[in-house]
Amino acid sequence: MATTNGAKNAATPSTARLEARYPVNTSWEFVLQSQETVEGIIYCTDDMSQTVVLQTALSHTVLASEIRLIHAAHIVRATQQKTEDATEGIPLSAPLPKIQKKVLEEREKKALKSAEESLRHINEKTTPKGQIVFDKLLKACSEAVWKGESILVLGQVQVDPPYGPEHCKILQKNASGKKSLDDGSLERIQKIVAAVSLS
Repeated sequence: MATTNGAKNAATPSTARLEARYPVNTSWEFVLQSQETVEGIIYCTDDMSQTVVLQTALSHTVLASEIRLIHAAHIVRATQQKTEDATEGIPLSAPLPKIQKKVLEEREKKALKSAEESLRHINEKTTPKGQIVFDKLLKACSEAVWKGESILVLGQVQVDPPYGPEHCKILQKNASGKKSLDDGSLERIQKIVAAVSLS
């Protein structure tokens, strides 16, 4: 095809995007530089890496098919086959289901909430050890908050810097005015803190 004023040809086979040259769900026979012949259905293509992903049928195996990655430059000859001549044993891929926007929005909200929750548990004023102790206590007791640089566990036990077992103390009353934890609960929290100190 002639060009005018040096303009390039529109999408010749060598410069066309791979998806245009090898449409998804079409059957092809490729002869590669190694003289190997490969038949299959185009699964997808990637223009960035110049890769054609081919789904090929397998025989003498429990697997129905395999995926082959073929660099477009290694294809010496490509012959598109009619659908009825497609490689046996591989059905054409089913169309992707419709994207449910509401489901994606809910998933995004849940992920953002989780990220915000994680950020609330980070104290920039504490030491790395203090943050590790906090994370362990939160995981073990499900309720831990920062009170300055101290950690308040279950609203009744306070762990002060430098976050050793000897720095754990029971508060007289929790925020609701109920009785404080017993000594057994304090010992459990001290063991968690001590385990962090040993690791």
